[in-house]
Amino acid sequence: MNRMILGAVSALLLAAAGLFWWQGRAATEAAAPPPPPGMEEIGPPPDEIPTEDGEGLFGDTLPHADEATREERRFNRMDRNRDNLISRNELMAPRVAAFRKLDTDHNNLLSFEEWAVATSNRFKGADANGDGQLTRGEFATTKPKPPAKPACKC
Repeated sequence: MNRMILGAVSALLLAAAGLFWWQGRAATEAAAPPPPPGMEEIGPPPDEIPTEDGEGLFGDTLPHADEATREERRFNRMDRNRDNLISRNELMAPRVAAFRKLDTDHNNLLSFEEWAVATSNRFKGADANGDGQLTRGEFATTKPKPPAKPACKC
């Protein structure tokens, strides 16, 4: 009997908390700031739904999104400060998983300094002009090799 009463009371409390949360969220949405100037509507809403070839859309041209290549996306992930150059620190930051791969004898005795030396040597090998930063062309030489697929034993 006590469990039933306790369950009913907790259900009522949860419903009340949800109601207060819902009303509080609606109040913050109502007090949202107005849109910035220059963002007025382009014109009256269309009478018809636009077709897949773009007829019926506002404006003269369709929006265009250029797709970055896989190598550009990989470069952009590494270039944290978006200066189109990758510093040594930017290259070494996401390499924690590679640290585990460097332990060739699997004795878990690879120190961080050993890992940093191996990564630094790889960086020096990719830095063709020796300026301490990788350009896009230099960075492309660090692309990981695809895993070798075993030959079919049919």
